[in-house]
Formats: sequence, structure tokens, C-alpha cells
Amino acid sequence: MAWLKAIEFANPGFFWLLLIIPLMLAWYIYRENRLYGNLRMSATKAFSGVKSNKAIGRHLSIVWRCLAVIFLVIALARPQSSLSWQNTTTEGIDIIIASDISGSMLAEDFKPNRLEAGKNIAIDFIKNRPDDRIGLVVFSGESFTQCPLTIDHDVLINLYQDIKNGMIEDGTAIGMGLATAVNRLKDSEAKSKVIILLTDGSNNMGAIPPLTAAEIARQFNIRVYTIGVGTNGYAPYPVQTPFGIQYQRMPVQIDEATLTKIATTTGGKYFRATNNQALKNIYERIDKLEKAKIEVTQYRKKTECFLPFAILALFFIVLDFILKNTLLKGALT
Repeated sequence: MAWLKAIEFANPGFFWLLLIIPLMLAWYIYRENRLYGNLRMSATKAFSGVKSNKAIGRHLSIVWRCLAVIFLVIALARPQSSLSWQNTTTEGIDIIIASDISGSMLAEDFKPNRLEAGKNIAIDFIKNRPDDRIGLVVFSGESFTQCPLTIDHDVLINLYQDIKNGMIEDGTAIGMGLATAVNRLKDSEAKSKVIILLTDGSNNMGAIPPLTAAEIARQFNIRVYTIGVGTNGYAPYPVQTPFGIQYQRMPVQIDEATLTKIATTTGGKYFRATNNQALKNIYERIDKLEKAKIEVTQYRKKTECFLPFAILALFFIVLDFILKNTLLKGALT
């Protein structure tokens, strides 16, 4: 039945002509009642063995006529098979996520902690952008590329899930992390180049100052969205002791002024996330801000399908004419 879904009618107004069918039936019943009378008999035993196919056959004429009208109306409505397809082109966006993996990212003001919350929410962001090339840079006391720009998001997600604190020297080298991300995007020919930089501290390591890296990003037309991660005030931080893990209240010290300046310099925005939901909302906002432009060209091909219905209508008209003048001639008089 799938072919029926592809059928369209160029002149659907002709279907109103199907109202002729009940009029034809009503006229036939009226005519039958007028032409043929009733005969009353005291007993019908003498006719019990008499069978007449002509008595039934004479009613077939109205059936053929109704079928002829139905198929003729369908043909007049011009059924057409419709085949459509489309060409889609995208102006891709290249995105590098630069993630802080320093020791302070283990604070548990996010669930289960800042690092894991950032990973999980960023992975959801990646899954919602199948048409973009996305890469991953991680930084702490230094920085490196965990995954270059790729359209293979399964590989990217697997590499993202593998990152953890302690992979590199501890510290917070925001400038180095940003510079490494810029280096991955500088040769990109994408219409839009974006860095999402996530950190919970202030720059205290690295040879490149954050604002210098921001100027370099601006020169390459790279937009940077910065996200400060951490609650207001103090956050619980796990510390390993001889008696097991103990929690200390650690002050949240995010260099919001620098992160704001980085975003402003490059044409991006600064966001502050104080819990999991706020961070998720930020990624959703960035997702809406950085939508790829999609150009869709749609093609349609239609084929006329009225001929089979017209042939069927002609067939039933001819069938009715032949039977009326041959086999059913006696039954109709």
C-alpha cells in the first residue's frame, strides 16, 4: 500500500461527481419497481426447482455502470505519482572544546564533580551537532590536543570519556589551552570557527597570557565562548587522608574579568555555571547561537497515472454494452 501514499490528484474537485452513484442506484431501484409487477399465487411449490441466472444477471448492468463512473471520475481527477528528493548543503562550523582538567575540577559542587559534569554535558552537546567538525583540547599546567577536528563523533566521545585529572602537570594554564585550540582552528576553511573554553580558576601557569591568546584568536576570526564553572562562595573538595577521603571547603576563585575579556575580544560571550543544570543551559544557548546554515533544494517529479483508470472505465462500459446485447438480452427486457 506504500504506492498509495505517493499518489496525488491534480483535479480533486472531480470527486464530487461520485455523488452520481447514489442517484444512479436510486433511479435504478425506482425504475425496477415501476417496470416489474408482483404476482400473487396460493403456492410456489411448482416453481421450487426453477432457477434463473438471468434474474440475477440483469442486475449486473448497474454494477458495471457504477464501476465505470467510479473509474472515470478517478481518471478525470488526474492521479499522479509524486517522486521528490532534495540536495542539502551545509556551511559547516568547526568547534574546539578546551576543557580544564586541573585538580580543582574535582570539587563536588557539581554532580559527581565539575570535571565529570562538564564531560557529560559536553558529550550531549556533541551528539546534537552531527554536521560539525569538533575537536578537544585539555589543559592544566600545560595543554595538549586530545582529539583533532573530526566528523567522527564516536571517536571524539570515546576520547573525551577517557580524560581525567592527573594526565598532565597540575595548574591552570588558560592561555596555553586557548592557544592550542587556536592552533587547531587557524587553518580551517569553515564559515564559522568556535572555541568553547571551560575552566574553574585563574591563569597561573604557561608561557602565553590568556589575553594574548585571545588576540591571536581574533586575528584568525575565531570566536571564543568562555564558561566559568563553580558555585558562589565555597565548594566541597575531596582530600585523601590516612582516614579515607575527607572534604574541605575550598574557595571558588574564577577570573571572570579575564574570561569576559577573552570572550569580548573575539566576539563571543562569557557564561557562569554554578550547577549542572546551569551548565547544560549554557551549552544549549551556545548550540542555538552557532547553528549551521542549511541550504535545501527540493526536486519533484510527477507522472500521470490516469490512463489505467480510463481504460478500466472503458472496459466496464464496453462490458455492459456487450452483455446487454448478448447473454443478458432476455433478462433485461
